[in-house]
Amino acid sequence: MRTGSPTGVRACRGLTYLGLLLAIAIISGVLASAGVVWHTQAQREREQELLFIGHQFRLAIGRFYNNGGARQYPQTLDDLLRDPRDPGVLRHLRKLYPDPITGSNEWGLVRGAGDRIQGVYSTSDERPIRQANFEPADAAFEGREKYSEWQFVYVPKTKRPPAAITGAAPRAPGPVP
Repeated sequence: MRTGSPTGVRACRGLTYLGLLLAIAIISGVLASAGVVWHTQAQREREQELLFIGHQFRLAIGRFYNNGGARQYPQTLDDLLRDPRDPGVLRHLRKLYPDPITGSNEWGLVRGAGDRIQGVYSTSDERPIRQANFEPADAAFEGREKYSEWQFVYVPKTKRPPAAITGAAPRAPGPVP
């Protein structure tokens, strides 16, 4: 003699099936959220790496510019690896870093007088996550729409002319009004 009804077993199977579908939907939602968080975190890390590498290029270009008697910028990025003006081996940069945003070895180049390199930038048109709170050297990056607008340019510091040459009166020490 059989106990239990066949319809009860089928109803139980149906509820188990619905419970399994609900569990899969919840797990999928959690994994999708984790994927978004992971992607955002990975992009933030690439931004930090871009800032570090950009600073390395800016410093290397500055060292190249200030080395030797003639103040000039490099003609190629390879000149930063081995300064052609020095008879020995003088390196301003250890290696040519790849662009962390695009993953490519290609950099956009900011060229100045004589077609010489004054800076580099990423060729990516992606929108940066970071929009504010940059270091003073990178203050121009605030509010930029694309990584390609983050240009790491070396600008030589100019000496302030003495007051006698400019005709300005000497300023008394103390707080600035």
